[in-house]
Amino acid sequence: MLFDFRQQSRFASLKAKGAAVFLEHTSYTIDAMGLFSFMNREIAIDLGTANTIIIYNDKVVVDEPSIIALERGSGKVLAVGKYAMLMHGKTPDNIKTIRPMKDGVIADFQATESLMRELIKMIPAPKSFFPPALKMVICIPSGITEVEERAVRDSAEQAGAREVRLIHEPMAAAIGIGLNVLEPHGNMIVDIGGGTSEIAVIALGGIVSNKSIRIAGDEFNQDIKEYMRKRHNISIGDYTSERIKIEVGSALPELENPPEDFAVQGRDLLTGIPKEIVVNYAEIAQALDRSILKIEAAVLNALEMTPPELSADIFKTGIYLAGGGSLLRGLDKRIAAKTKLPVHLAEDPLRAVARGTGIALKNFDKFTFLIR
Repeated sequence: MLFDFRQQSRFASLKAKGAAVFLEHTSYTIDAMGLFSFMNREIAIDLGTANTIIIYNDKVVVDEPSIIALERGSGKVLAVGKYAMLMHGKTPDNIKTIRPMKDGVIADFQATESLMRELIKMIPAPKSFFPPALKMVICIPSGITEVEERAVRDSAEQAGAREVRLIHEPMAAAIGIGLNVLEPHGNMIVDIGGGTSEIAVIALGGIVSNKSIRIAGDEFNQDIKEYMRKRHNISIGDYTSERIKIEVGSALPELENPPEDFAVQGRDLLTGIPKEIVVNYAEIAQALDRSILKIEAAVLNALEMTPPELSADIFKTGIYLAGGGSLLRGLDKRIAAKTKLPVHLAEDPLRAVARGTGIALKNFDKFTFLIR
């Protein structure tokens, strides 16, 4: 009996020791899992022609212009975002600034990859020895081709993405505005970005009819530059034309609360000497009229292609505007007058698409069929 008792005691001791080892191993495993969780990041990206917005942990962590400055010989990245924008149009021969996105799609593959890589580094997240495995949801124009779509995927993968999913901009904008895109009710979205204007009718989680035109914020800037050259014999750059659009841009020649006149500095085309002129919103409305007419025509064309039952829904709910271009003064009133429909401007329209992309990422299982 004594022998048996000692054997049992020894067995109990070994069992307790084994349990301790198991618990220690389990604790280590859990700690390791917690450690490795920091190496997995899920981010939503609005890779726009004018600006790139990144959402991480339900917050906008990066909001920078889509521009990069490189050293010509080596290709070394010197600056991205705001700092690169300050250099745009002022660089010496050994430095070049590139806007790799054009008309909503990738125009320079390598520059896009470098831009995305540098912007991802700006995300405020715990530092790790190994690079994190990234899961990305990126929004793309609805009129994009398969080749252009492949370029977006490849750029994201080269920038470090483990998994890449894409969502169309008008769908992301609708989600970001707060519309229930899954219900059997039609909604029309007009998303005016930097490179493209996306007009889409959405119902039951899909785009029923859409129209994508490459007339948007960048085209507005070109219209302003051309107007200044022809009307005032003055040459201005991209940054100045953007400032004019923001300060005195208008879609209507008459506004209830007009902005103050804006002083513009540029180079006189006749003498070559720098000079300053003053412009008002009515002049800019005249400069932008041609491009706005094309957007109006695209909206009317999308309405013509809409099925009758959805047209009845749109008559009740109206049209929703998103994107930076929708902030142009009087644009909502002009489209409302043209279509005879109510027009609603989204809250914070600049980030509506990015916000919707972030919501789609967070509710990935719910919106699986919207994301490809």
